Amino acid sequence: MSAGSRPRIGVLALQGDVREHIHALEASGADALPIRRQSELDEIDGIVIPGGESTTMSKLLGIFDLFDPLVERLSDGLPAYGSCAGMIMLASTILDTRPDARHLDALDITVRRNAFGRQVESFETDLDFAGITDRAGSQPMRAVFIRAPWVESISPDVQVLARVPEGPAEGRIVAVRQGNVLATSFHPEVTGDRRVHEYFVEMVRR
Repeated sequence: MSAGSRPRIGVLALQGDVREHIHALEASGADALPIRRQSELDEIDGIVIPGGESTTMSKLLGIFDLFDPLVERLSDGLPAYGSCAGMIMLASTILDTRPDARHLDALDITVRRNAFGRQVESFETDLDFAGITDRAGSQPMRAVFIRAPWVESISPDVQVLARVPEGPAEGRIVAVRQGNVLATSFHPEVTGDRRVHEYFVEMVRR
C-alpha cells in the first residue's frame, strides 16, 4: 500500500462507540466502514474494535457468526486497534471477567477489566505516548478513561507505548503494541485528538 493511499478500515459495529471511530478514521486519511457481516471482513485492510462492554461484544460476535472469521483474519495478520473494551477483546488473558466471555487472543497481554473503578471514577489525564508525543513539537496526549482496563503484564514481544503518569494508578500500562496490533485503555475517539488514529492508519499503510 502506498504512503498516500486511503486504506479501508472497518469498525466492528455490533456495540459501542462506532460512529466516533469512523469519524476519527475518516479524518485521519482512511476510508472507514462499519462491520457487521463476515463478508465485510474480506473487504478491509484493518479493523478497529471499539469501546463498549466486552462481554456483550463477545456474545454478539458469536450471534453474528463473526467470532471465528475475525480470529482467523487476525491470525493471518489483519492490523487491528482496540480502545478500552477493544483492548480487552484483543487480549490473550482477561482478569475479572465472566467465565463464558471469549476473547480474540491477538495481543500477548493480561488485562484487568474495570481496573480503574466504576463509571463515577472515570477520569482524564495527560500522557506521554511513544511514537506520538515524542515527536518534535508534540504536546502530551489527553486521555479519557471510562470504566477502563489496564494491562497487568506483557510478553517480551509487546511494546509499552503509554503509562499513567501520576495518581493512584501511577505506572499502570494503558497503551501497547505487538506487531500490527495496537490497543489503548482510553478513548481517543472522544477527545478530537486524532493522533492515535493517524498512528494506526500509518500502521495499516505499512
